[in-house]
Amino acid sequence: MPWTLWTELRRIAAWPLIRLTFWRHGIPWGRRWRIFGRPIIQRHRGSTIDLGNGLELRSSLRSNPLSPYHPVVLSTRSVQAEIVIGDDCGFTGTTLVADASIRIGNRVDTDFHPLTPEGRREDINAGTSRPIEIGDDVFIGMNSLLLKGVTVGDGSVVGAGSVVSRDVPPHTIVAGNPATVVKELT
Repeated sequence: MPWTLWTELRRIAAWPLIRLTFWRHGIPWGRRWRIFGRPIIQRHRGSTIDLGNGLELRSSLRSNPLSPYHPVVLSTRSVQAEIVIGDDCGFTGTTLVADASIRIGNRVDTDFHPLTPEGRREDINAGTSRPIEIGDDVFIGMNSLLLKGVTVGDGSVVGAGSVVSRDVPPHTIVAGNPATVVKELT
């Protein structure tokens, strides 16, 4: 397909600038990374962004048939924040913002604003945060929302557009708003 050739050529041409972006934010370059378009990285001094090997980030509009609305965003908002992504993960137009911790397993946000208007006026970043855990071999459908504190078990599937507000057991398909178990995988 001709579009894949042009996408690959653009990726190779942008490689030095993109690699410099990761270096500038103190993120070591991993093996087998394929980065399409420049992601937005906002790393709080002292926080951790640890990205596994085989990472694929798609930030450019033409890099994926899903046509991301915006670049991939990796943002840590406090010194104790961490984003840890396992090996062989791919993200298209994904936003990961950690005030506490986001851990994503191999082959696969915390919200941080106060709930009351008064609380937001006092300190917009003073809301509660809890880590999100995503196990190995998980598939998360497009435009899904994982709320703070949830764990998605190994081998699970989250249907597109789902709002996950509770833990997802391993080897389970969930979908909907709020996400409910649709099927158990064997």
